[in-house]
Amino acid sequence: MLDFEAAIFDLDGTLLDSMDVWRQIDIDFLGRRGFDVPADYIAAICSMSFRETAEYTVEYFNLDETPEDLMEEWFQMAIDRYSTEVRLKPYAKEYLLFLKERGIKLGTATSLPRSLAEPALKNNGVYHLFDAFTTTEEAGRSKEYPDVYLLAARKLGVEPGNCIVFEDILPGIKAIRAAGMRPYGVYDKSSEHHQAEIKAMSEVYVRDFGQLLRMHQMQGDT
Repeated sequence: MLDFEAAIFDLDGTLLDSMDVWRQIDIDFLGRRGFDVPADYIAAICSMSFRETAEYTVEYFNLDETPEDLMEEWFQMAIDRYSTEVRLKPYAKEYLLFLKERGIKLGTATSLPRSLAEPALKNNGVYHLFDAFTTTEEAGRSKEYPDVYLLAARKLGVEPGNCIVFEDILPGIKAIRAAGMRPYGVYDKSSEHHQAEIKAMSEVYVRDFGQLLRMHQMQGDT
């Protein structure tokens, strides 16, 4: 018997194998303006919402553009890839089906705009499995704060302590713990430099969702 009522998933880098898409978008976008991609810039934006990232980028590079200009350009660069190319992490669909078949509520807590998340989830055949969708844009603060995770739990109608939350970035893992929720760390190469800390702060840490399926089998979860 599973000991939680809901599972909440980050998307980029956790459920979706999409970080290479954003790495290339950063390279192409900044390259058009004569900039390289600074390491401290990437570290700063990893937990921000789409809008916060746009505002930060305008300020960081002193661009003569509005955040809305940047968001529209990024969206146009990303929409085709999210609609056709971005895939789920290994065994993610199987794990979502495993949970759904056992009556677990499924939700998202993501910085990805709904306009990109929805086509990616639909293209991978899992959109219909989710009971609620939540973004940092709705929550009003980045993943350095627990707001998005708590809002996701409220939408699902489940107490925070009865939710497991899957995340690949360290600020998110810290915020999940601050929310009184149960952090499940998922490996992504973009966060490899924080792997030891993420692993130490997570209730469970996996490299792929197949590990979780095997873990549940060994525990006799039905």
